Amino acid sequence: MTYSNNTIKSWAAEDRPREKLILKGTKALSTAELLAILIGSGSRDRSAVQLAQEILGFYANNLQELSKASVKDLSSFKGIGEAKAISIIAALEIARRKQNSQAKTLQKIESSKDAYQIISPFIADLQHEEFWILLLNRNNRVIGQKQISSGGVSGTVVDPKVIFKVALEHLASAIILSHNHPSGNLKPSRQDLDITKKLHLAGNAIEVKVLDHLIISQEGYFSFADEGLL
Repeated sequence: MTYSNNTIKSWAAEDRPREKLILKGTKALSTAELLAILIGSGSRDRSAVQLAQEILGFYANNLQELSKASVKDLSSFKGIGEAKAISIIAALEIARRKQNSQAKTLQKIESSKDAYQIISPFIADLQHEEFWILLLNRNNRVIGQKQISSGGVSGTVVDPKVIFKVALEHLASAIILSHNHPSGNLKPSRQDLDITKKLHLAGNAIEVKVLDHLIISQEGYFSFADEGLL
C-alpha cells in the first residue's frame, strides 16, 4: 500500500492503522502501521506511517536491530521526540519479555534446540558477550537460568568455581553452558573449546553433568553436544 502525504485522518477508515486494527485485527496491519500507532502522529510533511517506514528502512526492516536503538538514536528522526522514542523502546521491551515468557513454558530439555529457545531471548542480540547456564534437575527439567558473567565485545571471563557454586546451591543435577558471539560467528574459539573441556571434566568430578555448551548469535546457534565435542 502506498501512502500520500495527506494526514491519516483524511484516509478512509479501513486505511487508518487504529481503525484498521479494530476492523480487521492486528495481523492485517504491516509492521510500519503497527509502529505508526505507537508514534501517534507524524510531522508536518509526512504521516505517522511514512515516519514509521523511514525508521524501519533505516534499520533494514529488522526489529532486532531496531530494538537496540536508544532514545537518542530514535530522537534523531524528524518527528520523533523523547516521548515517542520511549514509547517505541518500551513496546519492543514488552515484546522481548513476552518472548521470554513463552520460552519459559518449555520445561524439559530434550534437544539443543530446546535449550536455545530458552536462552536466546536473553543474549542473542546483545552487543557484548555474556555467559549463562541452564540449571536442570535429574529429569532434565529446567529449574532455573543464571547469568554467570558479562564482558566486552570479544569475550567474557568464566570462573568454574562460580558456575558450580550456583549449580550446587540450586541442587542441579546437570547444567547447559551458553554464551553469545556478538560478531555473529558461531565457530567456537580455542578458548571456548578449552573452557568447555575443563568444565565438563569438573562437572563429572562433582556429579553435575555438563550436557551441552551453546554458542548463540542472531544467526542461530552452535551445539558442542550435537557436534560431538562433549
